[in-house]
Parts: sequence; structure tokens; C-alpha cells
Amino acid sequence: MTETKTTEPVRAADVIERYGRCLELVPTDPSFHDISFGLYVKDGVCTVWTFSRRPGVRERVRQIRDRLVDLGGLAPIEGTTDQARFPCGYLHVRPVRFLMAQAVGKAKDYAQPGGDMSIKDSKTDLIISLSGGERDRRYFYEVMVEGEAANPAMRLRMVVAGFLRYGEMDKSGDTEVTFPCGQRHDQLMRLLLPYSRNVSAVEGMMEAEALRGQMTTNTLGFTPPS
Repeated sequence: MTETKTTEPVRAADVIERYGRCLELVPTDPSFHDISFGLYVKDGVCTVWTFSRRPGVRERVRQIRDRLVDLGGLAPIEGTTDQARFPCGYLHVRPVRFLMAQAVGKAKDYAQPGGDMSIKDSKTDLIISLSGGERDRRYFYEVMVEGEAANPAMRLRMVVAGFLRYGEMDKSGDTEVTFPCGQRHDQLMRLLLPYSRNVSAVEGMMEAEALRGQMTTNTLGFTPPS
């Protein structure tokens, strides 16, 4: 597929026909003149697009595409600076919406922490951690909690439910989750870990973001969150 030409006058309908539906709209880029960026999807290919023609915008598009690769594990489409896709061939819809928000909103030098996948719980003193393994040709992640809390088993179930909701994952055991593609996606798990621990706050954030982008969603072919 050809690279986006941001210098050409293009109608919204042309963008939708060429690159598919707008899966996620980030209404404000704090690192580049507060302009909006959309992530369009067609045949599994994700395209970063903006209608802005500010000087330097094509380089910013490339930076955002590269963040999708670095933070989410997508593979760049050869010969482009604005397109990528998941190597597994599956479109992980809800995770990639969170990913696009981080690719645009995080500071340019931001990088996901390496090492063990763990984080302090937002509601208790528990530490939430993940470990992975393969069984029956599917890769699974076990969710664990460690520390003192009034009801750690209940808290663990809530965190697992967060992964099911925000990762659109399946349960492979009481505390195990797996992606629908059955493949390993450590970058997505690192991305989802902070969201999974606080469902109510994330729901509020998503509603606020949807309202902020509401004025332009109809013209951009945006698909509202489900």
C-alpha cells in the first residue's frame, strides 16, 4: 500500500475508502500543535492519518506509527511510514485503541518498562504480576497477586475481568487469560496491565475521550467503542 500523502487535499470519504473505518480518534496531540490523529483500519492494516497540513506533520505521523510498533508489537508495512499490522494477523481492536492513545499522548521519549510484568494495585497494597507459558499451541498469561489485602481472591478476579474486558481476551483457567489469536503479545499485556487494575476509572476516561472527539467522529468515519 502507498504512503499517505498529507499534502494533497483529501475528502473524509476518500480517506475512509482508501484506509477503512476510523477505529480510534485522538482529538489532541500535546506534542504536535494539539492537532487530531485517527487510526484507520482496512484488511487488518492500521493507518495513522491526520487532515492537518502543518509543516512537519508527515514526520509526526511516522513517529506515531513507530510508537505503535515499539509499544504494541505491530509490524511496519514495508515501503510506508504510516502503516502497520499485527504479525499474528488478528486485529486486537480494544487494545489497539489504548495503544493509539498512548502512541499520541505519551512523551516522545516514553518507553514501556522492561523486566518482569508487575505493577502495584491501585486499590490495595497487592502487587499484580503476570507470567506466560504455552499449552496446546496457545500462549496464555497467568495473573497473580501478592501481598496483604482484605480479600485478595476477589481482587484477583476483578483484575482478570479487566483483562477480559480491555484486552478482549478469553479465560483459559480461573486466573489465566489468552488472546483470541492464541499468540504471545507481551507488549500488549504491559500496555493493558495498568488499565486492568482499575475498571471504573478507565470507563470514565473512555467516556471523556469519546465526548472530546464527538464533534468530528461522524465526518471521520469513526467507529464508537463497543
